[in-house]
Amino acid sequence: MNGFLNPQAVVNLLPLKEGMIVADFGCGSGFFSLAIAQIVKPSGKVIALDIWKPSLETLTFRAKASGLANVIETRWANLEAPQGSTLPNNYCDLVLMSNVLFQIENKTAVILEAKRVLKNTGKLVVIDWQSDKLPSPQKLFPISKPELLSLLEDNGFELERELAVGAAHYGFLLKLPASY
Repeated sequence: MNGFLNPQAVVNLLPLKEGMIVADFGCGSGFFSLAIAQIVKPSGKVIALDIWKPSLETLTFRAKASGLANVIETRWANLEAPQGSTLPNNYCDLVLMSNVLFQIENKTAVILEAKRVLKNTGKLVVIDWQSDKLPSPQKLFPISKPELLSLLEDNGFELERELAVGAAHYGFLLKLPASY
């Protein structure tokens, strides 16, 4: 893969199957939501969350055009706020955060929100920019791979494996400890 993310190739690395409930934190215009929906349909669901309403409108249109409107649900969310996703506790089989954390100052709040909504057997996927590859880091909050892994572990996640997602990004597949 080149420096840009290929959603289909990345989704193929994930433990997804039909019927799962997946939250796409910071979904944008559906880069990953559409690819995930193809796998979890027809009985699964992708809850696509973003703070930018025009992105959600674009994704809603794209989901309808792709015949996935019954699988993808778009929701406005401030993921830095307490219970900002508005999802129930222990609801999701997988939470995806792709290219989200470098934009957010309060990374811990978003990580804890993912932890809250995940089932105890759920998985967290985090994909982010390598700090030195970020196109324009001004006014952003990049975090290095070791710093992010440490932050995730400090907040109760265990690394299951690293994901090879592209030359400009790094990725982690994480789980909650068995005792959670």
